[in-house]
Amino acid sequence: MTARIGSATSRVDGRAKVTGAAKYAAEFAAPDLAYGIVVSATIPKGRITSIDASRARAVGGVIDVITHTNRVRMADKDDGYRDEVAPEGGSPYRPLYDDRVHFNFQPVALVVAEDEDTARYAATLVDVKYQAEDFATDLHARREQAFKVDKPIKPRGDATRALAGAPVRHDAEYGVPVEYHNPMELFASTVLWRDGGKLVVHDKTQGVQNVQRYVCGVFELKEDDVQVMSPFVGGAFGSGLRPQYQVVLAAMAALKLKRAVRVVLSRAQMYGLCYRPATIERLAIGANRDGGLTALTHEAIAMTSQHEAFSRNDIGWGDVLYTSETSRATHRLARLDVPTPGDMRAPGAASGVYGLECAMDELAVALKMDPLALRLRCYSDRDQDKNLPFSSKRLRECYQQGAEAFGWSKRGAEPRSMREGRELVGWGMASGAWEAMQMPFASRIVMTANGHVEVASATSDIGTGTYTIMAQVAADMLGVPLDSITVKLGDSTLPKAPVEGGSWTAASISHAIVNAAGDIRAELLTIAQAMPGSPLLGLTADEVTLADGAVVAIADRSRSVAMADVMRHGGMDRIEKERGSEFKEDDKHAHNTHAAIFAEVKIDEELGVVRVTRIVNAVAAGRILNTKTASSQIMGGVVMGIGMALHEEARIDHRFGRIMNANIAEYHMPVNADVHDIQVIFVEEEDRIINKMGIKGLGEIGIVGVPAAIANAVYHATGKRVRDLPITLDKLLG
Repeated sequence: MTARIGSATSRVDGRAKVTGAAKYAAEFAAPDLAYGIVVSATIPKGRITSIDASRARAVGGVIDVITHTNRVRMADKDDGYRDEVAPEGGSPYRPLYDDRVHFNFQPVALVVAEDEDTARYAATLVDVKYQAEDFATDLHARREQAFKVDKPIKPRGDATRALAGAPVRHDAEYGVPVEYHNPMELFASTVLWRDGGKLVVHDKTQGVQNVQRYVCGVFELKEDDVQVMSPFVGGAFGSGLRPQYQVVLAAMAALKLKRAVRVVLSRAQMYGLCYRPATIERLAIGANRDGGLTALTHEAIAMTSQHEAFSRNDIGWGDVLYTSETSRATHRLARLDVPTPGDMRAPGAASGVYGLECAMDELAVALKMDPLALRLRCYSDRDQDKNLPFSSKRLRECYQQGAEAFGWSKRGAEPRSMREGRELVGWGMASGAWEAMQMPFASRIVMTANGHVEVASATSDIGTGTYTIMAQVAADMLGVPLDSITVKLGDSTLPKAPVEGGSWTAASISHAIVNAAGDIRAELLTIAQAMPGSPLLGLTADEVTLADGAVVAIADRSRSVAMADVMRHGGMDRIEKERGSEFKEDDKHAHNTHAAIFAEVKIDEELGVVRVTRIVNAVAAGRILNTKTASSQIMGGVVMGIGMALHEEARIDHRFGRIMNANIAEYHMPVNADVHDIQVIFVEEEDRIINKMGIKGLGEIGIVGVPAAIANAVYHATGKRVRDLPITLDKLLG
């Protein structure tokens, strides 16, 4: 049976994952495989004065100890290192490039041995001496030295003057700490060396062609000399957008030793990689007594590394959600002696909307207005910054359907007015928004005479369901059963695709598949019309469809020809077509997804233990391709939002510039006991403007606004406002 677009379809890769048939980066074997273990720096800044690897080299089974003094040649220009999502400002980090130490956990040597245990033991014997230098790792201590980031958000009116004259004002800072991904799969690379210096790289990544270009640039190799594969990814959501340093080290060792090398980072070493940067979000809002906004200012101060200027859009979301007579938004960065931050689910929005939506809640309290009523009062049908209408925005319907499902009308207005036994009950809500982006993708479809279809693209599946979406769209467009589809992805030799991120993959790859399927339909029709007595004579490609293994007239289903007969008549055993997604630029509309989140918390009045007992997340995100995997995406975002609100925080000892809880025992994340009732509502939203299928994307929107809704619920329950995440016992009871 054909899996229709929009149906609740189980993952086509599910069996491979639960049975262990799916192979990840550290599971590909080679007869000559060697193992590399990274030696990490123990200071945050300085230079290496000496590396004594003699004791490590003396261990039986050790092949080499690679350092900046004996590595293979690397490109000396930044252009060679740039990857697809590298920040525009600064120079990408170069592992083992020289004697400089830029951050704690930086790799300073790679011990390569015949087996992993030997390499791990020998790595403890490498003696590294440093000349330490003064360093800074505290964002708050460096906030006054932060420099302005050029963000294209124009001020509207005189917000300072309007704020000073507003009848009701709110001004506060909200803090988001450093947060780490902690995916199940550790970052790993298995690099196979082939005769002539060619490399086959199995890497944990969200973009195989991005890694391919990066490795070629680093080692000055030709594109044909490097193949990168990543068929399965054990969790990413931004951590794998940029190539991480282990792939460079594994490739470096493979080139030097002319054999296969695997490098897997430890869990602690993962804390020297990509993370959500700590930010200070300052919101100042002025309003009239009826809740109309007269001024909205948002200043974000974020951390970045000394060598790159990483930033995302924290500050533009107020203009997407609300009307205000005046507005001003600024974004600044403080350089610290840390690794460059990176993308973590809904980068910028998860942090910036947290501050914005908590500030809106505090304004509602000052106005003595219902928080939902305030948002409806300030509702915007246009992007205020761009002064453009939205291609679609059904946030009002999200508010209405979410509030109804949650029972918002029964909320007691006053803090501490609702309780259940010894627990205080709090209800909070927030809005969410994300960009609906589209990128150029390509796909190739091969259909054989026996009805089997292969659909291929170099894109990735980080667990979001790309395999399933590709199969579903291809099955629907070609009129064949889902089990007749084979999907190939995660291979740099396949048709071009950018990194999987930003919630753009489903919309983009779907259109590439639709276009390629359209070319197949057109060719089949041409051949069918050449058959004697063809019932399809006179029809155009737009007047036929492929269904149940036949070319069928849309207006009269009795007019059809079996696809197998068509291909037999044409003397063809296969049809192959490759096409891109081909989106038209639209500068007349703003494109966003939207959500309304309603949260219930129950808090032990004496102990301060917070339980998030209910979440309703109503989402408007265009056409939903698969209701089953889509619901899973939003649920996953909600769980990450719970972690952001109540659990996650990298604790840094600024005396040493070192993370104290670089492990999953002390870096707290939500577990089963922390997750209760989550209800996902998809608000029907037809968007005929954004693209011909009306698809927007779902990966990011699920987390945006969730931390704010929970924080607002905690205030409603306790009457105590905690502005610095996470909301922990000490902050509630202190």
